[in-house]
Amino acid sequence: MSNPMNGPSFSDFRSRPRKAVRLSQEELVRTGYLPGDEDRFPLVLEPSVEDLNLVDWARANRSSVEEQLLRHGAVLFRGFGVSSAEQFHEVCQSFYPDLLDYRERAAPRHEVSSKVYTSTEFPADQYIPLHHEMSYSHNWPTKILFYCHQPARQGGCTPIADDRKVIHRLDPEIKQMFLERKVMYVRNYGEGVDLSWREAFQTDDRAVVEEYCRRAGATVEWRDGDRLRTRSVRQVTVQHPRTGETIWFNHAHMFHVSNLPPEVRASLLSEFAPDELPRNAFFGDGAPIADAVLEHIRGVYRDTAVSFPWQQGDVLLVDNVLASHGREPFEGPRSILVAMADLYTAPGL
Repeated sequence: MSNPMNGPSFSDFRSRPRKAVRLSQEELVRTGYLPGDEDRFPLVLEPSVEDLNLVDWARANRSSVEEQLLRHGAVLFRGFGVSSAEQFHEVCQSFYPDLLDYRERAAPRHEVSSKVYTSTEFPADQYIPLHHEMSYSHNWPTKILFYCHQPARQGGCTPIADDRKVIHRLDPEIKQMFLERKVMYVRNYGEGVDLSWREAFQTDDRAVVEEYCRRAGATVEWRDGDRLRTRSVRQVTVQHPRTGETIWFNHAHMFHVSNLPPEVRASLLSEFAPDELPRNAFFGDGAPIADAVLEHIRGVYRDTAVSFPWQQGDVLLVDNVLASHGREPFEGPRSILVAMADLYTAPGL
């Protein structure tokens, strides 16, 4: 493995008991890639000394890791002995002191430590397509950190994709169609089959929801039975705030009804109109999007995805614009925790 990170010598960052030695940056951490990884995605960092304290090392090397993250899109820290949600929280804060709350939720989660959450709590047999966290919103975290507390007995990988490649593999006609018309998300909270508005917005106060949606450029419609409907027209692509690269960045293929299993889709459409479903996606003018269009997008993500088995203690740092993530079905207990940082708000809002 090569060692591209260079820096001044500094004291050994071993966990207690500390030893009075000085090691160079190259001797503390070795860098490389997953076995057989021709794309060099993600970058893998592993300790080259025993009991290396990742928290201390991360604080001292934050800028170097940021540079590597911009270059590679994702960095996997493996073998550092992270063993609890609390330790993961410390690691996250060593990189990003101000972690984010999870608001305008699209999936059920629970907070297990301060601003550390369970990953999406969908049934284990469901595949979650690759996506950018909160790309349906007017703001989103630009950094996501995942922690493997317990890998599944079988399956349960978190596939990731280099979105610099995704956008170039999409059908040009489909891209142009979306760029001209944008995408509209319609969400209905409180239908009994998805999140309530209280859970999604983390409040019991309707005025708080209304103010959030006003600032987010979303329309609000309160309905009978404590239900809420929101509509928002959002971007299809974004420019990375630091590199300036244009990236395909939306939730159309996730929220569209075609993403549901056929039997679930049929059941819901027997009860609800398309704009009354718990969530759905349309073109920005309200016109329907053909199923085949969304399946093409999901197929590009699948073909571009890189998947690797989790190991206990793994920490994966992802640039939420340059890389997307998903989840494979699994068997047995599985515990993947998530934290988010570095909020970005779309221009003009």
